[in-house]
Amino acid sequence: MPDLTRLERHSPPVAVLTLDRPAQRNALSVALRDEIADRLGALADDPDLKAVVVTGAGSVFCAGFDLGEFDRAGRDGAFSAELWASSDRYHRAVATFPLVTVAAVNGPAIAGGFDLAVLCDLRLAATTARFAHPEYSFGDVVYGPLCDLVGGGLARELCLTGRDLHADEALAVHLVTAVVEPADVVPRALELAERVAVAPRETLMRTKAKALARAGLDPARATLDL
Repeated sequence: MPDLTRLERHSPPVAVLTLDRPAQRNALSVALRDEIADRLGALADDPDLKAVVVTGAGSVFCAGFDLGEFDRAGRDGAFSAELWASSDRYHRAVATFPLVTVAAVNGPAIAGGFDLAVLCDLRLAATTARFAHPEYSFGDVVYGPLCDLVGGGLARELCLTGRDLHADEALAVHLVTAVVEPADVVPRALELAERVAVAPRETLMRTKAKALARAGLDPARATLDL
C-alpha cells in the first residue's frame, strides 16, 4: 500500500508531516491514522528533532474521519473495534507528542480535522481555512482540547451548533497565531518551527509536558471522552 503521508526534513530540528490523500480531502481513514501515529512515534525518538509541521496535501487540511468506514463498522463488529482502537491510538499520539507540533492549516479543517489542528501546539491558517464540527448532528464531538484554547463559551457554541469558524475569526479568538495566503502557510509555519527550535530540546520537552499537565490531557482517556 502506498504511503498516505509524506515526511520531509526541512532542517535537522524541523520535520514536515503532510497528510497525502488529497482526492479524499485527507480524510482520516484507519490506515492514515495508524500511519500518523507511527510517524510521530518514530519522530519522538529522534534526538535531533524539536518541532513538526503538520499540513495537508491539496487545498484541504483535513475533512475529518473517513465516513465510509463508519458504514463498514456498522456492519462489521471486528472492524468497529479496530476503528475505535485506531482512533484512540492516533489521538494519543498527536495529543501527547513530546515535542512541538505546528499545524499549517492550508484549507478547511473539518470535524476530526478541526481536532487535529486543535491538538497541535501552534496553528497558522490560510485565508481559505475554516473550522467546523458538523458531526455534532450525528455523534460525539471532541470538546476538551478546544475549550482549553478558546474558552467554554465559544467551544460550546461550536460543538453544539456546528457553525463555521472562518480564518479571521479564528485569529481574533487566538485559535491561530496568523492568517496568511495559502501559498505562504507552510513557509510561515516553518519559520515558526525554526523559531521554536532555537530552544534546547530538553527545555521544549519540559515545557510541552507542563502544557499537557495543565490541560489535563490524560493519555489513557478514550477519544470520545475528550
